[in-house]
Amino acid sequence: MLSRVLTVLAVLLATFIYRSGRLVKHGIFTLPALPSSYYVNGDVHTHCTILQEPAHTLDYCEDMTFWDHLDAGGTVTARFIIAGCDPNRKAWNTVMGPLRNPEPRAYLWLVDTVDNSLQRIELDGYPEEHNFHPLGMEVTPSQDGAPSVLYVVNHAREETTIEHFTISPDTPTQALWKRTLSSPWFVSPNALALTSETSFYVSNDHLMTRRLPFPLAPALPLVESIAGLPLGWLAHVTVNPDGTITHEIAALGVAFANGVAISPDGTTLALSSTSLGQVYFYDRNMTTNALKYRETVNLPFFNDNIMFDEKGALIVTGHPHFPSLIAVAANKTDARAPSWAVSLTPLSNKTHFAESAHAADRKYDLRAPLSVSEVVPASEEWEVETLFQSDGSVFGTSCTTLRDSRTGSLYMVGLYEEGLMVCRP
Repeated sequence: MLSRVLTVLAVLLATFIYRSGRLVKHGIFTLPALPSSYYVNGDVHTHCTILQEPAHTLDYCEDMTFWDHLDAGGTVTARFIIAGCDPNRKAWNTVMGPLRNPEPRAYLWLVDTVDNSLQRIELDGYPEEHNFHPLGMEVTPSQDGAPSVLYVVNHAREETTIEHFTISPDTPTQALWKRTLSSPWFVSPNALALTSETSFYVSNDHLMTRRLPFPLAPALPLVESIAGLPLGWLAHVTVNPDGTITHEIAALGVAFANGVAISPDGTTLALSSTSLGQVYFYDRNMTTNALKYRETVNLPFFNDNIMFDEKGALIVTGHPHFPSLIAVAANKTDARAPSWAVSLTPLSNKTHFAESAHAADRKYDLRAPLSVSEVVPASEEWEVETLFQSDGSVFGTSCTTLRDSRTGSLYMVGLYEEGLMVCRP
């Protein structure tokens, strides 16, 4: 029996290496030669600062999103960040494990992008018996002082749900709980991208989750991740007036479907495939929310969360060395895990290559200490540039980066890192 199991695991591993040998070589078997720190717009020690909170509740943040306040004409008058932070992540992580104890609750934080001030957001009306462990989140802009709608993926004790809140500029430190969205379709919700105040895309990273009974878990989820099995998916969800949902599959067959983002013009959707180190781009029908696959871009790391900035560049953040991330999660002595964030900017229509091979062979991202071109070939459609790198000694376990196109400021959080890093040009 054991020999059969080992044979199956060997076949799965061989399949994964065949599909993504580049990532296996650079992200598993080799520790990337990353610097202690690199920031694209200057010296990290003079341009970047790490925001921290004395009680350490601004730690282990997985996702964050811009919360824009608009005037009546739609112009941004103020921009804040809402971040979801879980200092208890090493005891409760339904994606990587373990599932020891979901107490205490995690936190939402409000960050002012002007002065970096921090305020904790209270969950007004949230049921006392409910756990709260935020993963993906997104909020609608506030138009002329009106309340915004905030959705948060919640990896609670019994099941993963999506929490529905409203939050107002008048009381920005209070998120008013409206309802908990629950569905058999919510197998492993991870990231969100809103299409309206009552609808959103949600990625499901695994079909086989850590919630399965032993010995199915953790074995099967690990196999699904390591083998890059295409069992994840993206759905579009509409919240009906009575609180029920309408669920539609938008994209199937995605290995470890993770971060999801919609372009500023609404016509393109990007989706992370973490196990394969790839971002998939889809053409989006803005009326029906249907998707049509367009292209794939390879990344030099296991990409996590993604976001489009106002200029249409996709900001991708990930884990350059998966064994190091596992070591940090397991509290190994002196363990640290590196960070890497890049931008993907659409190439101009005026950029042409005589042959596709010429595009793949060209060198790029040459300012970075470890160039992306040392790991993956160039894309014909997107220019990839490193925004931040670290071997983990300055800032580690990167999972989400936001870029404010108005100011050029960069914001980063790490899955098992203390604080939120801000870098300004």
